[in-house]
Amino acid sequence: MTNQRKNTTKRPAEPRRTRQRQSVMDVLKTHNDFASAQRIHALLSTHGHDVGLATVYRTLSQLLAVGEVDTIVSDAGEFLYRRCSSAHHHHLVCRRCGTTVEVQDHQVEQWAEAVAHAHGFADVQHKVEVIGICGACNA
Repeated sequence: MTNQRKNTTKRPAEPRRTRQRQSVMDVLKTHNDFASAQRIHALLSTHGHDVGLATVYRTLSQLLAVGEVDTIVSDAGEFLYRRCSSAHHHHLVCRRCGTTVEVQDHQVEQWAEAVAHAHGFADVQHKVEVIGICGACNA
């Protein structure tokens, strides 16, 4: 008897369209900077949406799994979420005000592939976040 394993890796199923999920998506569409789950919850409350914090966390997790939001980690170690473009990109993030800029640069892609190849890695994925101080905060 042989023991064979099937590759069961597949993209997570699209989350159900619920009122709460739509409310979270609406806030993410109007809020351009990365925000914590608590901040998103507060924005929902401000706009009159009755969505629990646990539901916000669960919804953000589902949206992240299907690629509808990006996440970065703040200096304090907190996950911050934002609706981003679906194309592969990186972020410039201001450490003072949180302003975030999406960037696409083929040189980063080439560098990541070259470093991976030099160390014998294949099927490489990467995520680049450049943290600094934006022009407005630096003025």
